[in-house]
Amino acid sequence: MLEKFLSLDVLTDLGWAAELIAVVTVTLIARFVAMRFLAVVGRHLEKTKNAWDDALLNAARAPLSWFILIMGLLWAVEVSDGYVDTELFSAQNLDMFRQLTFIVLIAMFAIRFTSRAEERFLKNQKDEADAAGTTPDPTTVHALAKLLRLASVISAVLIAMPTVGIEITALLAFGGVGGIAIGFAAKDLLANFFGGLMIYLDRPFAIGDWIRSPDREIEGTVESIGWRLTVVRTFDKRPLYIPNSVFNTLSLENPSRMSNRRIKENIGIRYSDAGKMDAIINDVKAMLQSHEEIDQRQTLIVNLLSYGPSSLDFFIYTFTKTTDWIRFHEIKQDVLLKIVDIVHSHDADFAFPTTTLDGIDGLLAKNVIKEEP
Repeated sequence: MLEKFLSLDVLTDLGWAAELIAVVTVTLIARFVAMRFLAVVGRHLEKTKNAWDDALLNAARAPLSWFILIMGLLWAVEVSDGYVDTELFSAQNLDMFRQLTFIVLIAMFAIRFTSRAEERFLKNQKDEADAAGTTPDPTTVHALAKLLRLASVISAVLIAMPTVGIEITALLAFGGVGGIAIGFAAKDLLANFFGGLMIYLDRPFAIGDWIRSPDREIEGTVESIGWRLTVVRTFDKRPLYIPNSVFNTLSLENPSRMSNRRIKENIGIRYSDAGKMDAIINDVKAMLQSHEEIDQRQTLIVNLLSYGPSSLDFFIYTFTKTTDWIRFHEIKQDVLLKIVDIVHSHDADFAFPTTTLDGIDGLLAKNVIKEEP
């Protein structure tokens, strides 16, 4: 009799092992076939110009792989339920695991698809900007991608809560009571969040822009815009972390969006060259009007400004076509050097502070000055 029971246990164990091996084998084969199918489809989709299908396929790889493996694991658990008597393997628990798995993997797919689509869209935007010779603005794309990922997570959590026995109505009631306390405790965090939202909506600056504030010591290039902080890289290469709520009350300049750069200079000529001033001013104005880097659509002024203590001063006021900082200074240098040539071509020269002493009284004053210790 004992030998009979032993033989039955052995047969039971063999049957359990055989079924588990079969389940594992079918699961691995199904996963292999699915991944191979996606690989083949992916090679065909790479030949198309549409980037969205590539993003969709890449986003589906990992969730599909995990779905097959987890479904195979739950199948193996169901098989074991016939041989092992435990409440963990009840039909209710297995259904809950299946539902949670499906919810989590759907959220995972949505997040991955959003990230892949963001990458593809930014790449296409950069290619179009390079072809047009402009600078892409990824700020809006990053903001939308963050919102979609956040919405996916929140939706998954809200859908999963009833599955595990948590009623959403009770949570909403608790939120209504505790929302005020949480709001007071997290007012700075909420202020930064809404500050970031206003940046995304109003778009006073974008990543890569040069910004500065006349109110505070803020100047540099925007590196990233988060929901709580904006990172600005100062010109001495130090990172500056600015809470987004600061921008709600801050006067901000964005030099990156200027249409032109201005050349504004005062130039002094000797009083002895007063008779040549009119010709010098006319030639300087003609030079600026014919300069290929000066924007003729903007204000252009060359006029006598004032009688200085040691010079006759005239000024130039004009704008370059470029806004590039380095190129602007090259153009400004060229303009100033050409003004030097114009002044010298009229046998005139630039003024510098001088003192003129006339007559005997002046000579005596000069000697007195020399004799003073």
